[in-house]
Amino acid sequence: MAEPPAFPSRSAICWPVFLSASFVLLALVLYAGLWPEGAAGTFTAAQAWVIQSFGWFYMLAVAIFLVAALQLAFGRHGGVRLGADEETPEFGNASWFAMLFSAGMGIGLMFFGVAEPVMHYAAPPPGTTGTAQSFGAAREAMISTFFHWGLHAWAIYAMVGLVLAYFGFRRGLPLTLRSALYPFLGERFRGWPGHVVDSFAVIGTMLGVATSLGYGAAQANAGLAHLTGMPTGPLVQVALIAGIITIALGSVMLGLDGGIRRLSILNLGLALGLMVFVLATGPTLFLVQAYVQNTGAYLADIVGRTFRLHAYEPSGWLGGWTLLYWAWWIAWSPFVGMFIARISRGRTIKEFVLGVLVAPAGFTFAWMTVFGNTAIQMDMAQGGWLSAAVGADVTTALFRFLEALPLSAITSWAATLLIVTFFVTSADSAALVVDTIASGGSEENPVWQRIFWCVAIGALAAVLLLAGGLSALQTASLIGALPFTVIMLIATWGLVRALNEEADARTGHAPARAPAASDGWQQRLGAALHRPSRATAERHLHAAIRPALEAVAEEIRKRGGQAELVAEDGRAALAAELPGGARFTYAVQLRAMKEAAFVLAGAQPTEASRHRWWRAEVAGAGYDVFGWTRDDIIGDVMAVLDRALVRAGR
Repeated sequence: MAEPPAFPSRSAICWPVFLSASFVLLALVLYAGLWPEGAAGTFTAAQAWVIQSFGWFYMLAVAIFLVAALQLAFGRHGGVRLGADEETPEFGNASWFAMLFSAGMGIGLMFFGVAEPVMHYAAPPPGTTGTAQSFGAAREAMISTFFHWGLHAWAIYAMVGLVLAYFGFRRGLPLTLRSALYPFLGERFRGWPGHVVDSFAVIGTMLGVATSLGYGAAQANAGLAHLTGMPTGPLVQVALIAGIITIALGSVMLGLDGGIRRLSILNLGLALGLMVFVLATGPTLFLVQAYVQNTGAYLADIVGRTFRLHAYEPSGWLGGWTLLYWAWWIAWSPFVGMFIARISRGRTIKEFVLGVLVAPAGFTFAWMTVFGNTAIQMDMAQGGWLSAAVGADVTTALFRFLEALPLSAITSWAATLLIVTFFVTSADSAALVVDTIASGGSEENPVWQRIFWCVAIGALAAVLLLAGGLSALQTASLIGALPFTVIMLIATWGLVRALNEEADARTGHAPARAPAASDGWQQRLGAALHRPSRATAERHLHAAIRPALEAVAEEIRKRGGQAELVAEDGRAALAAELPGGARFTYAVQLRAMKEAAFVLAGAQPTEASRHRWWRAEVAGAGYDVFGWTRDDIIGDVMAVLDRALVRAGR
């Protein structure tokens, strides 16, 4: 019999992040749970003020994220690999896409695939050609739906994921959002500014997933009531949450590769089966034509819609739809961005961006066309019954739609199963992400930490569902998207700055100063051909790299500058402020080659270590200095410093 997976027993919790995030979450839950009506009123008023005053900022920021993602993919940095230059992707394209789809939008498509197109069709956006429930309203309904679920949403996720993957896998920094501050703060990113950013990410992830879990339980309850006559209400929905979390705990125990990946593939298979069924039993030729036309109309008007604020024709539609969607995607981005970063190690920036933008958006467009256009055609042909049903209870929209197709009992059960498995995937993925952030980016944590976060998400949703505070908490998470948008813009700037520094470091030749041929050339040849263990790489870090950096730091201090050697487990960094104010950082990080820690979660620690070899990489440049002498390292530091001063105009 196979032994269960072994996990580390030592906790790596970052207590400032854990305690501050827990305190804020507890305060919000008490406020929303004990005074739900007052909290809802306060947060709704605050949300209305944010949308009215900063709607332009949301629209501009999301446009910047989309342009930045495309520029990075097709610009000079597109070939940069998210990891060492020799690494390859850890997951195949099919598994990767399945996990992207499940974490990013899977459950939302189940809820809004029928509901949103029908709602836009029944109440068209301003400027629509034609009246409600007309052909013009149908065309506009699909374009608006594509716009809300298309490239802009995935660009938000892509930028957060790209920041995390680059700094975590290429620079060797913690796999948390605080690492985006490194280009601006240097090693000070490990202090309170980093704690604030990571705490915000934990809070946003917990609120977003907990509120979605609560509303998802309501939809699952509606589906089961429609199928079996099960009663509806908070107690039943809490029982459903408990069942979903119990299943999620099993997935958490199996880890990323054994649990989440397999569930994601199951989700994608069920979703494809359901979509193909609707396509085959619905107006097939019309749906194929509509997919092409909807996509073309969306792309033709994408620039105008990106910047459309209805400044000349003010209405509440933009704030009630587009801006709420942008805020919601931003609120979810710490969770989804972290998750897609963790599954994307070894891909190039171009592969990452195109994969995250194009593949999920293309599937989303197909899903919305098949379900949305079929639903609108049903409504047109049968006197508006479906739009009336959606208006009466949006949670039953999917099931009322399937009821009008053949084999409705089977497809409704399949849809209910899909809703549950999507939420299981969201819950265990969120537990994995929050555990990583709250542990300072540590990837090898005891399994009880992930179990704790998974149970906490379910408990948070259940308490608020019983107290009636879910709506208030969802509104609070959308308000929190405003400051996080600022953090995302800073992180995007930091990513571009770091990539430019790396490109400059590689210009001409890399490393900055190659070791001179001397009596130690045999040692360097051996290092080039040898695959050192962690212990061997650590000895070289202590014997040559840290003494070299300390010698440079001492010389800088003698000449009136400030310099500090930051020595951590597997890392040495020289952070200096030169006379005149210029800042300079040179860091070496031990990097494990082969699988990342979370891929080998099912292996014993000793077995995992046998499958790795180690490099001593210069952060931001990617070359290996293992085997270099102390003088070689000093020479490389000085060459990098010279180039930095030249770029600064000194």
